[in-house]
Amino acid sequence: MLLSVVRQSQSVWESIRKIEGIGPLLLRIYLAPIFIQAGYGKLTAFEDTAAWFGNPDWGLGLPFPELMAALAGGTELIGGWLLLFGIATRIVTLPLMATMAVAAWTAHWQYGWHALPETQLTVPWEWRMDLIEQANERKEAARSLLQEYGNYDWLTQAGPITVLKNGIEFAATYFVMLLMLLFSGAGRYTSVDHWVVEWANRQPRP
Repeated sequence: MLLSVVRQSQSVWESIRKIEGIGPLLLRIYLAPIFIQAGYGKLTAFEDTAAWFGNPDWGLGLPFPELMAALAGGTELIGGWLLLFGIATRIVTLPLMATMAVAAWTAHWQYGWHALPETQLTVPWEWRMDLIEQANERKEAARSLLQEYGNYDWLTQAGPITVLKNGIEFAATYFVMLLMLLFSGAGRYTSVDHWVVEWANRQPRP
């Protein structure tokens, strides 16, 4: 009986392995447009991006802002396209993960975890509860003003208004998704990487 169950499990696993590339493919399709648009935006507004990277008063205050802007924008734009097609995926995840880590630390860490001011926390490790309270106060103030002076029903037809808290949540989520691709690769049958390896393995050995 046990042997039969083991054999059936192995059969199911072999069937799943034939489509295991779907998971990494969906991760790549999800992440690629995010990075492509972010990189394109940074590079097409390069002067503004560099100014924001370098200004210590209203920006990030980073050294060598032009270089940092070029590296961040280029990494996201080129890396996003490589992710989309599954080319050198394990390699390209590394600079993209570094970009997310730098973004989380320099632009979002001081705002805590949540990107939105959740009244019910989605995780227990939020370290800026004070900002959640402040963001919710600003949201209530904006709602009162819009209800009194604006067409509130039209403005909220697709959902209630909100105020960003701007924590590291999105950057951390993208980092974890990239980490999964680093470990799994681009995906069996669903990436250029897979077919390059298949082709290389078919070549005669010297």
